[in-house]
Amino acid sequence: MAKFSLQINGQTHHVEAEPDTPLVWVLRENLNLRGTKFGCGINECGACTVKMGNDAVRSCDITVANSVGEEITTVEGLHNEQKDHPLQVAWMQHKVPQCGYCQPGMLMTADALLSRNNHPSEKEIDSEMSDVLCRCGTYPRVRQAVLQVAKKGGSK
Repeated sequence: MAKFSLQINGQTHHVEAEPDTPLVWVLRENLNLRGTKFGCGINECGACTVKMGNDAVRSCDITVANSVGEEITTVEGLHNEQKDHPLQVAWMQHKVPQCGYCQPGMLMTADALLSRNNHPSEKEIDSEMSDVLCRCGTYPRVRQAVLQVAKKGGSK
């Protein structure tokens, strides 16, 4: 076991874990941040996506040791006490969630996209969001929600 300091959702968290422990398990089990879902465990489905800096990363594919020094945002970090995040509002308005399992990964992927490009094209949105598997097929609704947020100036 080793001790690590992680920057998650604007706060420093101290955890003990094996250095090769996937970040998804540290988030869920050590820090009780259960919004990040475990799906496939092989970097394919996207349910475990978190934001590191401005990039969407699969937390099943990055170790806790490789997460040190990164600014990590989980789906819990989108919401604040005063208001819902613009993506969360758009998600509700466009009735994106169905079963909901992929939604944390979808939201974090969309947030990362809008952090890098606050006016993406439909093609860019489709390309980015297709990396997160949604068995309910809500990709057209996701596109509309992301476009709505982009039209209002991005996700901040």
